[in-house]
Amino acid sequence: MNRIAVRAAIHVAAVFAIYLSVAMLIPAAVDLYYGNDDWRSFAFTALFMGGLSLAIALATQGRVPPANTRFGFLLVNFLWITLAIAGAVPFMTSSLGLSVTDSIFESVSGVTTTGSTVINGLDSAPPGILLWRSLLSFMGGLGVIALGLFLLPFLNIGGVSYFKIESSDIEDRPFERFQTFTVSLIGIYTVLVVACTISYVAAGMDGFHAINHAMSTVATGGFSTHDTSFLRYADNPAILWTGIVFMFIGGLPFSIMILFAVRGRLDALRDPQIRVYAGYCIVFAVAVAIYLRVNMGMPFFNALTHSTFNLMSIITTAGFASDDYNQWGPFAIGCIFVATFLGGCSGSTTGGIKAYRFLILFELLSNGLRRLIYPNTVIPVRYGDRTVAPEMQSAVVLFIASFMVLWAITIVLLSATGLDFITAVTGSLTSLTNVGPGLGPIIGPVGNFSSLPDAAKWICSAAMLLGRLEILAVLVIFTPTFWGR
Repeated sequence: MNRIAVRAAIHVAAVFAIYLSVAMLIPAAVDLYYGNDDWRSFAFTALFMGGLSLAIALATQGRVPPANTRFGFLLVNFLWITLAIAGAVPFMTSSLGLSVTDSIFESVSGVTTTGSTVINGLDSAPPGILLWRSLLSFMGGLGVIALGLFLLPFLNIGGVSYFKIESSDIEDRPFERFQTFTVSLIGIYTVLVVACTISYVAAGMDGFHAINHAMSTVATGGFSTHDTSFLRYADNPAILWTGIVFMFIGGLPFSIMILFAVRGRLDALRDPQIRVYAGYCIVFAVAVAIYLRVNMGMPFFNALTHSTFNLMSIITTAGFASDDYNQWGPFAIGCIFVATFLGGCSGSTTGGIKAYRFLILFELLSNGLRRLIYPNTVIPVRYGDRTVAPEMQSAVVLFIASFMVLWAITIVLLSATGLDFITAVTGSLTSLTNVGPGLGPIIGPVGNFSSLPDAAKWICSAAMLLGRLEILAVLVIFTPTFWGR
């Protein structure tokens, strides 16, 4: 990796930070409208960040290196770190006065659409801060989609949704111009947020809270404007089912949505990962609902509503909660723990392992068992009507292996900070999968991460970034080969 590439990556990240500083003027205007003095901190931060970023951008101008995988990996990491650091500054300068550790944690949680929080008293927090948290989720969700559709396939890490819509046959391509595809993506994402906002308001949610929750719902980010998350709306099934619908949509591959909405391609909905994703959402939600009805005597509609909302929230890695599911019993807790691994589809706003990887993994397992009986048989791994390339198969296995190793390491590290076993296990898992809440009384659905030691917060922040960047995109830059010639 040469200096030209590093210089170019810093330049792109600085330009990106300029746009981010402009976005800080939005919560400044909101605070000014509501008469909150925090507008000054946002305005000052925007001016400072904008000036600093402009100076760095001007100082790093130069020859652009050729596009290659090394530069791609470097740029992805620089952009996400820039977004996390710049996003943390308003938390430090606001009236909340968060520490550097807490500010970085909150910002990383927002941009990675994890939804874990260290802030207490959200109901009385300045409106600008609440909106900034939601904007971080909104931008992070859009970045996650772009990562899954455009960058990961280029870096040979994954991205089945992009692979699904792109074809060697030029007549089968959805769009001839990358710009058209990008505009369509942003358009659909924004329309979904607007539709979700209107639906929340129609269901009885206050307008300001509806806007914030809509951005976080579509981004499957999990940030709420209330300390109790959706427990505040536990008696309003219309709001909960609105959340269910839009969380599910957030877990769908946006490339498929573009084909369906813009080109009218009904056949795009037959993507195999959509069936897998919808299948385990339904199975887990219904199974827990029946369990709640039988073992807790909960009316079935209420049981189905809360089961579906919370399981959908965990599976899509949104991280909202409408009830304290720690009290639901061992079967429900077991289902929630397993659901934390799952995730939605490739090219969606969700985290987790994702449906397409499970599909390919089980194909590999099935083929491996057949070869035990017929050793000389050549059996291709299929993804729907396509053959999965060996590189994709290797990427899936490598990702899952890396995930398990990092999960184990993170458990040990969190335990070393003094956390109990349940908090360490689920805290590491929920960070790597970008889910948000864990299990237990500390970081469960009615708790937060504020009481964790600073060392644990830094570990979780690193794990959130690793999980959001699909692990391999981060690990590769720490190898000697990456920096060699």
